[in-house]
Amino acid sequence: MGKIRIYTNESVDVGIAEGLKRRGVDAFSARDTGNLGLTDEEQLVQAGKEKAAIFTHDTDFLRIAAKWMGEGRTHHGIIYCHPKSYPIGECLRKLRVLTSVLTSEDMINHIVTSDVNSGDEPKRIEKEEWYIISRK
Repeated sequence: MGKIRIYTNESVDVGIAEGLKRRGVDAFSARDTGNLGLTDEEQLVQAGKEKAAIFTHDTDFLRIAAKWMGEGRTHHGIIYCHPKSYPIGECLRKLRVLTSVLTSEDMINHIVTSDVNSGDEPKRIEKEEWYIISRK
């Protein structure tokens, strides 16, 4: 089972990817890869090419995931939290925990979020405020 790689899109402060790298997580940003300016769907495709889950503050990725599910397409996972949910340090800590309890295989076609709607059936990850939502 592989470790989760994390790709951050443009909505995420580049300090997140840098901080994750310093903590031993295989992380990189849209800026690192020269992918600034791609559409959200192109960003998700790029993350897939890198076999990485995408970390975002952009709810459009949740809609894209639903669309892809209907089309039978696969993504390598979406990690979403509202941009004002956590300060950078807390976000880094929570992402580090996430990468220590889940594998890249766990992330395929899954959404992990700190923001859960009542209609979802989330599974809480350890004692953190992150949830995995299976939409297979």
